[in-house]
Amino acid sequence: MAHHETTHDQHAGHDQHSGHGSHAGHGGHGGHEGHGGHEDHSGHGGHEDHSGHGGRDMASTKMAVSATLHCLTGCAIGEVIGLMIGTALGLSNLATIPIAVGLAFLFGYTLSTMPLLRAGAAVGTALSIVLAADTLSILTMEVVDNVVMALIPGAMEAGLVNPLFWIGMPIALTVAFFAALPVNKWLLSRGKGHALTHEFHGAEAQRAWIPDLATPMLVTAIAAFMVGGLVVSLADELGLQGSGDSHAAGVPAPGTAESAAG
Repeated sequence: MAHHETTHDQHAGHDQHSGHGSHAGHGGHGGHEGHGGHEDHSGHGGHEDHSGHGGRDMASTKMAVSATLHCLTGCAIGEVIGLMIGTALGLSNLATIPIAVGLAFLFGYTLSTMPLLRAGAAVGTALSIVLAADTLSILTMEVVDNVVMALIPGAMEAGLVNPLFWIGMPIALTVAFFAALPVNKWLLSRGKGHALTHEFHGAEAQRAWIPDLATPMLVTAIAAFMVGGLVVSLADELGLQGSGDSHAAGVPAPGTAESAAG
């Protein structure tokens, strides 16, 4: 009997194996449902924000390019007219440069003010906005433009019928454009510069008699004018060379029969 009781006790010990029921705790693997948290990767939709940043950067760069070209047109018109005045009056470089720079600011401000006036802004309001928006950009262009022209040998002394002038000027303006571009982009990023005038562009015209001079049209006209100036100056130089050669051909060399006859 003692043997049987011992055996039964041992079998009762098998009940302790019911502890294996704790393996039901493996149901905790249901916690793998937590892997549904992978759905949180939907947060990667934030990548769309990156594309948004790219779009904003592109728009900012495009606006900065437009603003810089707008300033460049006024600078180019003013400088060329100033140099034409200086050449016509026979002024020195020291006297011509201030005139050209002054006219560059004048035309730059004028071209920027016209869209604001056309949209209905008061003259005082338009001028105050433009002075705040364009001064730093135009100043940067003028400094860089004149430095580049000074660095090109003979460019500052070249007249309007000298090809060197019409070659040097586009080079100087191009360098000035790329110098002013980051300046305008920085201003726009802070809500300054041409950001101040943006609301007026494309607005309904309140003063339709003020012309709407599109920047691409002005750039094309200036480029054509400079190409024309280069062609005329080249033709003039070739004409002078041709007349010099013909004159030299008509003069008998010393010691020849014609010279002796003379």
